[in-house]
Amino acid sequence: MNFKLLLRVTEIAHRYRIPSTFVETNCFWCRDDGSTRERLERLKDAGLHGILISVNPFILESVPFERTERAIRMSKEVFGENVMVYQEFFYYQFKKLKIEDTLPFEEYLRKTGPDSLSYIELLPMGRAPYKLGHLYKKYPAERFFSESCGRELTRSWHAHVDNYGNYMTGYCGGISLGDARNIESIREINLDERPILDALVTNIEKLYRFGKGFGYRELGEGYVSKCHLCVDVRRHIARQTDEFKELSPAEFYRHLE
Repeated sequence: MNFKLLLRVTEIAHRYRIPSTFVETNCFWCRDDGSTRERLERLKDAGLHGILISVNPFILESVPFERTERAIRMSKEVFGENVMVYQEFFYYQFKKLKIEDTLPFEEYLRKTGPDSLSYIELLPMGRAPYKLGHLYKKYPAERFFSESCGRELTRSWHAHVDNYGNYMTGYCGGISLGDARNIESIREINLDERPILDALVTNIEKLYRFGKGFGYRELGEGYVSKCHLCVDVRRHIARQTDEFKELSPAEFYRHLE
């Protein structure tokens, strides 16, 4: 969405010799052969080592498949073997279905059935439980009370930095461990000052009880996962008060439906 910024980041990564630098893309920008090749070549010249092309039914809702095919073809010409198609199952499935344009998710399910979803690493968290909850079996809140998020919040091998500078481990959107631009400040976190984090590393029941103090009510239809329960409680609290700095960015909760 911001090619100039991507190019600059690639140049910086190359300058600091960061290994295995690659870009993941949904190919929305691959509108024609000329501009697609030009951008790929400029990125390679700037130091990009390879590209990962995402292919799945959710991207297909918004990105015409012919753009995905163009990206794969052009990328192989520019990067050679350093092209990963993720996931190839869907790439070949879409080709078999002779899809060229976009396809609504509901229509995809009608064409293929729900079994194809077993190939998707569909994490039941964030917006997914609200939009796709009908695909899952649901359980009462107490089913998840003994679970915690300690492993997710302390993992050292996978982290994200959002566009507001929040450092978050794993895929836990809306939970900030602090400002990624000041990494030293988050090496040790005082849980007395972060009650939401304290509850999450203890057990989900503690978060649930904490949320009830802000008027949270259990969903009558139940929850598909501990992540669903967690995000629903956090969403409620974040919409009641902005006093908990670990519930960042606020925009995450405003747009979570």
